[in-house]
Amino acid sequence: MEVLVLAVKQLFPEFEFMWLVDEAKKNLPLELDFLNEGRNAEKVAQMLKHFDFLKVPRIYWELSTKRVLLMEFVEGGQVNDRDYMERNKIDVNQISRHLGKMYSEMIFVNGFVHCDPHPGNVLVRKHPVTGKAEIVLLDHGLYQVLTEEFRLDYCHLWQSLIWTDMQKVKMYSQRLGAADLYPLFACMLTARSWNSVNRGISQIPVTATEDSEIRSNAATYLPQISQLLSHVPRQMLLIFKTNDLLRSIEVTLGTRASASSFLSMSRCCIRALAEHKKKNTHSFLRRTQISVSEAFNLWQINLHELMLRVKGLRLASWVSTLICWLMPVSH
Repeated sequence: MEVLVLAVKQLFPEFEFMWLVDEAKKNLPLELDFLNEGRNAEKVAQMLKHFDFLKVPRIYWELSTKRVLLMEFVEGGQVNDRDYMERNKIDVNQISRHLGKMYSEMIFVNGFVHCDPHPGNVLVRKHPVTGKAEIVLLDHGLYQVLTEEFRLDYCHLWQSLIWTDMQKVKMYSQRLGAADLYPLFACMLTARSWNSVNRGISQIPVTATEDSEIRSNAATYLPQISQLLSHVPRQMLLIFKTNDLLRSIEVTLGTRASASSFLSMSRCCIRALAEHKKKNTHSFLRRTQISVSEAFNLWQINLHELMLRVKGLRLASWVSTLICWLMPVSH
C-alpha cells in the first residue's frame, strides 16, 4: 500500500495521501487483535449502559484468544433496511434518534468512538422479551480515543455550527488544524454547502440541488481536500469516516439532518463542556453557577424540541383536514 501511495505521489504531487498509510499501519494490528475488540465491547457497553435501547453482545472470555473471539449470537436486520423495520413494526425515526444519541454520547461526552458503523455492524431488532426496539452494535475492533483538548474543541465547533456563530466556527475549525481551509472543513464535516452553513444547518433543510452541488464540487476541490486531510489531527480522520457512515444510514432511512439529531448533539456538547468546567474549578459557588447555566441551556433545548413537536402535530392536523376537505368521504 505504501509503495502505491508513493507512486501516486510521484505522478500527482498535489495529492497528499501518506496519512492514509500511517493510519492503516496504526489501526490494522488493533483490528486483528480480538482480545482488544472484546475489551472495547465491554468498555462501550459499560459506558452506555444507561441507554436501554443499546445491545452489545456478551463476550465469552474463557473461549476467546487474540485470534478467536466468541460472542453472544444476536439476530436482527441491518440498520438501513427499511423493509425489515416496517415488517417488524420498528419506528425508523426512533432508530435514527437513538443512533444520534448513542454517537453524540460517544464523541462529545466520552471521547471513545466506535469508528466502523456501516450497516453490517449496526443491527436493529425487537427485544425478545420486552418487544422494545433495540440497536445491536457489532465489530468493536476499531475505536478512536479522543484527547480532551480535541473533544472540547470539537464540542465548541459543533455548537457554533448548530447555532450559526460563524466567528467561532472559524476559530474552532482553525484550532482543529483547518487553517485557511476552514470553510471547506465545515462543509466536509456537515456535508452541507458553505451557503447553508452560513444560513444555519439546523434551520435550512437539505435539498436535492444542494446534494448535487456538493457532489460536483467534491472533484473540483480534491487537491484542497487532500491537503486538509493531511493537516488535521489524526483523530479527525476516523471521525470523518464515522460521520460519513452515519450520514449514509440517515440518507437511506430518509431521516438526514433532522432537527432532533442536532438537538441531541447540542445536549451532549452542553453536558460535556459543563462537566469540564466543573472539573477545573474548586469553588462551590462557581460549580453551582455552571450547573444552573447547564440546566437552563438544557431546558431551552427541551422547550425548543417541544415547540418543534407541537408545530409538527399542528402541521399534520392541518394536512389531514385539508385532505378530508379536498376528498370528502361519499355516503
